[in-house]
Amino acid sequence: MDVRIQEEVIHPEHPEGDWRLCLQKVIYEDGDENLGGYRFIWRRPDGSLQAARGQARIPTLEDAEILFLLARRNGWGR
Repeated sequence: MDVRIQEEVIHPEHPEGDWRLCLQKVIYEDGDENLGGYRFIWRRPDGSLQAARGQARIPTLEDAEILFLLARRNGWGR
């Protein structure tokens, strides 16, 4: 299954050059089927993605809420 990133918000308290928690709006492409959705994922200090078998550790619920707020401010979910 391939994943196409449509949009991304990055946690504002995670500085560039460090590990950064992201929320992504994505399309999961599986053959003839494309499914839209969202995922949490970490970006390494070099900017590459840390794929972890479909899981990303979310340190606190507040961290998730911050990313959801940023996504809504960017017009996601409408």
